[in-house]
Amino acid sequence: MKLVNHSPNQLIKLNQLFPTFAQQNHAMLHVSELYIYPIKSLPGIAVKQARTTKTGFEHDRRWMLVDENNLFISQREAPQMTQLLVAIEKDGLTITHKTTKESFPIPFSKPTSDGLAVSVTIWDNTCDAEYVSDEADAWFSKMLEIKCRLVYMPDDTRRIVDQRYAPADAITSFADAYPFLIIGQASLDELNTRLAEPLPMNRFRPNIVFAGGLPFEEDTLKDFTIAGIKFSGVKLCARCPITTINQDNGIRGKEPLKMLASYRRKDNKVLFGQNLVHDGEGIISVGDSLEILSFNDDGRFVVNIQAEKI
Repeated sequence: MKLVNHSPNQLIKLNQLFPTFAQQNHAMLHVSELYIYPIKSLPGIAVKQARTTKTGFEHDRRWMLVDENNLFISQREAPQMTQLLVAIEKDGLTITHKTTKESFPIPFSKPTSDGLAVSVTIWDNTCDAEYVSDEADAWFSKMLEIKCRLVYMPDDTRRIVDQRYAPADAITSFADAYPFLIIGQASLDELNTRLAEPLPMNRFRPNIVFAGGLPFEEDTLKDFTIAGIKFSGVKLCARCPITTINQDNGIRGKEPLKMLASYRRKDNKVLFGQNLVHDGEGIISVGDSLEILSFNDDGRFVVNIQAEKI
């Protein structure tokens, strides 16, 4: 059977033409989940509150593993990264291997390797970082069975986001491109109606999940506030093969990319979720409302969402 929802441009027109629809449609949008990913591409941490900083959530992707050429390492080439659990403690991080239960502490204090500076590469841009310690390098290399080093992003590093889509002063951490990713729970719920086996939200590594509204409503969000902090949707998120990796055991599959490609493909990219930049610092909490200020009406935010439901 055919499954047809309001597309983003239809939602925008309804919101503009019928203020009552806009009030009803968005009044119930609220934060349902928050996630922080301290070490890039390692499992995230679900939290009830998160503090926004200039680069994103506090501690989010401020650490990263790199290879011998100082190029970032991710689950794309090392799915065993799913087996290293991260916990935020009072004075730092604790990393624990799921199977062996071996753990390693990473203090929040300045790296111990004499602050040795290094230029690291994330996709097609570089930024300044510091090596953490020889001990950290040895532990992660042993746990992942690959040669790697752990780096940290100092507070004075400024990694500019893609200027084609975001304000000139927007910066981010070691995230792929932007400081935040938002996904509506309704979008995952809709996707799961099409899959033989439903998938959890952790396949998509969002920072903010909201409940309420319609599937893919995040596509339409241009400017909105949460707890007085302004967020702006700047680019739909093109999804990569990490979404096909089971975050419990590191095993690869074909979904959700195969299904998403059938109805969420545009310009040869599979889109799911919205990248955000922000203005302001403070704390947002699960349960906080999303106050919508404006909608994206550019064609690049409109994706065909009509497809056969399997």
